[in-house]
Amino acid sequence: MGELIAFANAHPLLASIVVALLVAVLAYEIRLKGRGLVQVSTQMAVRLINRGAMIVDVRPPEAYAGGHIVNAKNIPLPELVNEPDPIRKKKDKVLLTVCDHGPVARRAADALRKAGYESAFSLQGGLSAWRTDNLPLVK
Repeated sequence: MGELIAFANAHPLLASIVVALLVAVLAYEIRLKGRGLVQVSTQMAVRLINRGAMIVDVRPPEAYAGGHIVNAKNIPLPELVNEPDPIRKKKDKVLLTVCDHGPVARRAADALRKAGYESAFSLQGGLSAWRTDNLPLVK
């Protein structure tokens, strides 16, 4: 320990950089842990769906009618946010929210988590990423 203090005294700039980096890494890890995993890739989404996740398409009904993931339930974001229990007491169910490009689904997943649905996730990149990976849609 004495050697470490002697090194820090001999090289104050280097020691302060190391301390700053440690603080930055710690802050980043705390922020990630606080946010939790909310967005999932298309591969992880397929795994969740295969394990029985409920798909919640938060797009408007017209967009939903144009193509959606098999067995997806259409609950537009305003309805999802304004209704006290939009999923009807399925708080233990894994939920996957989907939109066109991802940000709206992320907001929906955050709102669901705040409402007590701890296993709510959003599809990163939305249906755009789903199409890019050549995954099936139905009309």
